[in-house]
Amino acid sequence: MTESSFIPGPRLALLLLLAILGGLTPAQSQQAPALVIEGGTLIDGNGGMPVQDSVVVIQGNRITSVSRKGQAAAYPANAWVIKADGKYVLPGLFDSQNSYSWYFGEAMLNHGVTSTIDVGTTGETAVPYRDAVFHGKTKGPRAFTGVSRLSVNANALVATGLENPLTHTRVPKSAEETRQLVRAWIAAGADYILTYDGALPMDYYQAAFDEANKAGKPVFTRAYGPVLFPKDAALLGSANLPHSAGIGIAVTKDPSKFKEGRDDRNELDRYAEMDDAKARDLIQVLVAHHVALVPTFMINFPGYPKEWTQFAEEARLLFTNPDLLAYYPANAMRSALQSYLRSDQGDVRERRMKGYQNAMRFHKMFVDAGGHLVVSGNTNDAWVPGVDLHQEMQIMADAGLTPMQIIQGSTKYPAEMLRKQNLLGTVEAGKLADVIIVNADPLQDIKNLDKINTVIQDGKVVELGYHSNYTSPFSNVAAQTISVEGLPWAVEMKKSTRGAEGGPQRGGDDSAIPDPPNSPQPAIETMTPIIVKQGESAVITLTGFNFVRRSAVYFNGKPVPFRAVKSTQLEVMLDAEALREGGRFDLVVKNPEPLDPFFVRSMWGNGTSNIAHLIVNYKY
Repeated sequence: MTESSFIPGPRLALLLLLAILGGLTPAQSQQAPALVIEGGTLIDGNGGMPVQDSVVVIQGNRITSVSRKGQAAAYPANAWVIKADGKYVLPGLFDSQNSYSWYFGEAMLNHGVTSTIDVGTTGETAVPYRDAVFHGKTKGPRAFTGVSRLSVNANALVATGLENPLTHTRVPKSAEETRQLVRAWIAAGADYILTYDGALPMDYYQAAFDEANKAGKPVFTRAYGPVLFPKDAALLGSANLPHSAGIGIAVTKDPSKFKEGRDDRNELDRYAEMDDAKARDLIQVLVAHHVALVPTFMINFPGYPKEWTQFAEEARLLFTNPDLLAYYPANAMRSALQSYLRSDQGDVRERRMKGYQNAMRFHKMFVDAGGHLVVSGNTNDAWVPGVDLHQEMQIMADAGLTPMQIIQGSTKYPAEMLRKQNLLGTVEAGKLADVIIVNADPLQDIKNLDKINTVIQDGKVVELGYHSNYTSPFSNVAAQTISVEGLPWAVEMKKSTRGAEGGPQRGGDDSAIPDPPNSPQPAIETMTPIIVKQGESAVITLTGFNFVRRSAVYFNGKPVPFRAVKSTQLEVMLDAEALREGGRFDLVVKNPEPLDPFFVRSMWGNGTSNIAHLIVNYKY
């Protein structure tokens, strides 16, 4: 429990406890008692004067009224009252650019983060996970998503051409394919569209913006060049520039001295030679076109903030909690702590310190001109969830932003950037009830925003702390959730065993189902569909190669019925019982022994295929 004082109505203690622990279904949660936050100083996110002795009434998952003590209407019957006298009430915080992994959830909530904005790294699991959080099926911040992103380069996980449209990074080959991808992401439920660099042809970007505008979706643009730069993004209508992408090259005196495109190594060198006239001109364009900046100082300029040593200690302290360590991956923890060891030295540091100071100055000029600066530490496995957001706030304070500007950059401005300002971002009647209570005044010192007392998400009090059994049904890990694993392996095996032209299976005919005495190594290439509904039967089509008459298909570790269409296609029948639980489940094909000695000698496998991951979305 938090330090807030709760005054229950009669016979409701058990009901509230179930609500806090997330034990109520959506239908049941509608019956939960109203919450009243009484007596705190309200900083509602709109930027006006704080309201002392405020009263915030929450019924269901909505804020129904905001007033002052003595002016409020009668509280709803049997309401639970949270005594917030001497404390401060604010909207829940956004982490507005992150590569989300499920094990960030509790740490973020414990630091007041009730919403996140991903950078297109969760792929197929993105929308099911988002919806599971929205409906109380899993504990974590609200997860707004772009599903995937447009890029000029694919990483090793998405380079075969077999990946489905929802895979977390896609490289279009034409403006028309760009349109098709954007349409697919919007149809899947994307909240916005992301471009990952500035190197695609300009007509690709125009196509992406056109499709997003048709659907009323914002576009977030990393305008690093060499084709698309910040002014271009502004003129196209970009809602923001993640990482303040492209600004360094746009404001430096002589861009020809620097490599165009993304190059984190010399971003500060670019800023070190900032042309103030160019900076003012760019700021004018960005502000006029309402382009927000998400500077992510933490990841862009490690080692340069003056509190860096303190930041490292704060990160270390988080990873001393045994319940968090029970589920937080050790390699992710090590990666996060090692990030605080990154620091330039000598002449390089001296030169780049000037660049850092100019970067701070540029962003202060932007805010002074009316621009919106949005807060995020670019949370990923290289940083510490929750902690890095508050550290980013301290860096913004060092840049000269006021606490109110930083608070709005963590609440109101992200909601506006998402076009979700009618739902979130401020504490106002009619909005979703994501509210935090802190123990000290963040307007006096922004560090006080991390003195979390109570977190209310979707109208329910969150049980803070860490729980060793914390998990997620979709096991979503940034940039690693892909529906069919091992596709590069499958492509290479096919090439090696069938030749560059992909001829028929050894000793067989792909149009038939062979029954060889020795089994080949099977491989899955595609799965359709990749998402099914909980509690409904489904037929899953697997394509691949080396399927035989005596193959077996296993779903969630158990054999399931299937029909062998041909040696390159299986139809897997999953009934409602098999799909009774929501989550992400493994599906593999196993061929019987004895295995073909050729595949054993070539070390292509052990008779079990690569893994396909079927997402069973909850039925709401």
